[in-house]
Amino acid sequence: MKIALVGYGKMGHIIDEIATKRKHEVVARLNQTPNAENLNKPDVVIEFSNPEVAFNNIKICLENKIPVICGTTGWLDRKAEIQEIALKNNTAFLYGSNFSLGVNLFFALNEKLANLMKDFSEYTIQLEEIHHTHKKDAPSGTAISLAEGIIKNDQRFDGWKLNETQHSELGIFALREDEVPGTHSVFYKSDVDEIEIKHTAFNRNGFAVGAVIAAEWILGKTGNFTMKDVLFNQ
Repeated sequence: MKIALVGYGKMGHIIDEIATKRKHEVVARLNQTPNAENLNKPDVVIEFSNPEVAFNNIKICLENKIPVICGTTGWLDRKAEIQEIALKNNTAFLYGSNFSLGVNLFFALNEKLANLMKDFSEYTIQLEEIHHTHKKDAPSGTAISLAEGIIKNDQRFDGWKLNETQHSELGIFALREDEVPGTHSVFYKSDVDEIEIKHTAFNRNGFAVGAVIAAEWILGKTGNFTMKDVLFNQ
């Protein structure tokens, strides 16, 4: 498989290493705007750039009928537009707030727990995420996905906010510390006890492996997908 990496920072370098170990060929390593020439005819694009340029990067790749795996967060207000572009160009788009196998299992556990706890109003719910100081968006895409999983299962909430949970807004504390790959916690607290579920990443390798697996999976498909499709709908 020929892979173009759009966004060649820390994650791009790790994905490059993982893809090569899995016998794939990286045909482009870009920190500039992609185009038909510099993409070098890949089978798939893996996009890990930054929120300011992600939409345009993805749009160009899809319009060139190249499937895109995207792990960039912080631009999702335009995600519906991208999904329409993918369908219009008869190609595929897969967005993941986090590509780690463990995190995607954590998403499923989070939804299950939210469904179990929805009728126990004596428990207040709070989310917390900790990332490295270089992360530009807050809260993380992973934390937003966790919040959305709770909101879907608990009618007390109709949205999320940064800071403390209040009324119908589920709160997310976003903390930044040196060299933390990513820690996410969900707390259910009452006057008498607390339930906590937590996922801690030790490094970025799990994200990279998941992104490459998603790229392998998406070949030959058309439509819009998530990591849930990759892991649970084989």
